[in-house]
Amino acid sequence: MERLAETAARPLTVSAAARPLGGEIAVPGDKSISHRALMFAALARGVTRISGLLEGEDVLRTAAAMRALGADIRREGAEWVVESAGVQGFSEPSDVLDMGNSGTAARLLSGILSGLPFTCFMTGDASLRGRPMRRVTTPLSANGAVFVTRADEKLPMAIVGNGSPAPIVYRMPVASAQVKSAILLAGLNATGATRVEEPVATRDHTENMLRHFGVPVTIEADARGGRVITLDGPARLTAWDVIVPGDPSSAAFPIVAALLVPGSEIVISNVGLNALRTGLFVTLREMGADLTVVGERVEGGEPVGDLRVRAGVLRGVDVPPERAPSMIDEYPVLAVACAFAEGPSRLRGLAELRVKESDRLAATVALLTANGAAVHVEGDDMIVEGRQSGRPLGGGTVETRMDHRLAMSAIVMGLAASRPVTIDDTAFIETSFPGFVTLMNVLGAGIGA
Repeated sequence: MERLAETAARPLTVSAAARPLGGEIAVPGDKSISHRALMFAALARGVTRISGLLEGEDVLRTAAAMRALGADIRREGAEWVVESAGVQGFSEPSDVLDMGNSGTAARLLSGILSGLPFTCFMTGDASLRGRPMRRVTTPLSANGAVFVTRADEKLPMAIVGNGSPAPIVYRMPVASAQVKSAILLAGLNATGATRVEEPVATRDHTENMLRHFGVPVTIEADARGGRVITLDGPARLTAWDVIVPGDPSSAAFPIVAALLVPGSEIVISNVGLNALRTGLFVTLREMGADLTVVGERVEGGEPVGDLRVRAGVLRGVDVPPERAPSMIDEYPVLAVACAFAEGPSRLRGLAELRVKESDRLAATVALLTANGAAVHVEGDDMIVEGRQSGRPLGGGTVETRMDHRLAMSAIVMGLAASRPVTIDDTAFIETSFPGFVTLMNVLGAGIGA
């Protein structure tokens, strides 16, 4: 059953795990790839079968939006089937497109809608309505689309598409896979070369999936250390089945929990290992983590493998700013790991965290501070002092600010801290990691026991 309604708040108090975590689990499908799989399959002519799709609230919002545009999307057993006449079969939705809590869905869909010959209306939940859309509406306006928003470019928003869009050439001021993807999707219906210049490489699932659906994309390095991505339009997608790997961002939470709870040893199977998504794994290994890959392979155009994690002592780390795009969603749980490490850590270049589901930089600092960790911000850097003798961690209440990753990071902190951690709302975990608490309890976490 698809669940699209907002849920009531669910507070939770988490105490230290009574025993080591152990066992083998699989995390839900990669959220970034799941969004794209549904969108690209709906844009393609023919029938696409998707296995491993994340069935969280965010992705179900994308499915509902693509249905509203005209695609037939249904679940058949363990697979999702998308049947579509392609973009030529799209028509103006009869109602507002509600993207819930998903900034990825809202931004990527804005790119698609900007190049279609009709008007759509988009909204989201309270959190998404508070996040400016300027970073996508500004470049997308160059193709002739018109965006009418609330003050400060916020949802709800009307998108007056241009059925004969101009190709966009845009150098992004900051690295963002969502902005890059929105522009490339807008270019599918434009005549000519759409060109995106990014200052550093960001996750490339959009480029990989465009190729998977038969659309050539060229990627070149530029003289300033960034990348230039070019797509020639108009381009038509051909249906092709998709296998969604386990989400490395979701795997981050049981990984850090296993590293911090003494004596733990777990295996997480079928995790995506795209090099532009694994910055956290690199960083944890620099901290001394016992984290190994077993059985690396390629599935559906993406590298995957099984991760073996053993608990141990972590040390402080200095994370360079250029690594941020490859682990932007993992900084809250990394900061938790740093709070338990020996010595200080400096996490550099975190400006992007200020415009996530919440101001994640401020919210992460608040999470750590409430639970006895020494942390402060210098510019766009977060400095976590690490474990300090005589200063127990835990004992605080975390305000999640409707942010699923903050809620899960707080749960991980509670499992390793010497005093219980209270989370004001865990309901939004379902948007990205349905069944998270149950899965952690399979490993022996004892949450809610």
